[in-house]
Amino acid sequence: MNKISFPKRLRRQRIIVYAVVIGLIVMVMFPFFWLLHMSVKPDQDIMSFPPKLLFKPTADHYLALWKTDFRRSFMNSAIVSVSTTLLSMVIGVPAAYALSRANFKSDKQLSLWILSSRMAPPIAFTIPFFLIYRYLDLLDTLPGLIIIYLTFNLSLVIWMMRTFFDGTPRSLEEAAWIDGASVWGSFLRIILPLSAPGLAATAIFCFLFSWNDFFFALILTRTQSMTAPVAVVNFMNYEGWEWGKIAAGGTMVMLPVVIFSLIVRKYLIRGLTAGAIKG
Repeated sequence: MNKISFPKRLRRQRIIVYAVVIGLIVMVMFPFFWLLHMSVKPDQDIMSFPPKLLFKPTADHYLALWKTDFRRSFMNSAIVSVSTTLLSMVIGVPAAYALSRANFKSDKQLSLWILSSRMAPPIAFTIPFFLIYRYLDLLDTLPGLIIIYLTFNLSLVIWMMRTFFDGTPRSLEEAAWIDGASVWGSFLRIILPLSAPGLAATAIFCFLFSWNDFFFALILTRTQSMTAPVAVVNFMNYEGWEWGKIAAGGTMVMLPVVIFSLIVRKYLIRGLTAGAIKG
């Protein structure tokens, strides 16, 4: 009797688990699907009640959106995000390797100082950055955004990559040194390839922070260097909210991140898992 009831109970538990997981996925993904759904709806059907699930899709909102200043804002976001990610990785990865391999007395103090830039709320840095940028004439410029994102991404790169470098056996480097490789050569040819999952995961987080940022882009830009998240807000005005363009803009801001994450999802999962089980 127990042998017969056990498989039934196990199947019932699996069904419950699957139902809960599917329900959570639907809850999480529903806003994204609804945004995409609204971006291809005609204007007269967007705010209709009850909502129309069957309609003739249209690309008018995307075409109209691309004829506005949103196109330049979208390119600004791409330039700033890619530049910040590349600079953060080029500067932060060697710094993380140096902190992982070097032994000195102020190691902990230096690590805490680096982490402090991520611990404080962004609003704590707003006024100092604004005053400095106004003095240096960096307001409403792409280099200004790249610099401020770089200051926050560097600490993220150093802390994440140091974990991966700490988990890499030093014996591999010592063997390379015996074979005649330099410190820089062993770092490029041995350590970096072994840390590829960590590099991918770190790069994704740097890109996401720069791409999705709204606060600093709103405070430090006006028109010339406006990014895509800020540009979407311009379609909310006193005359009325242009829901079609808002939905189309939100979808276009979301798609690059989704596509990029899907392309490197394997490295992202491996990188996050490797960092989680360290020690």
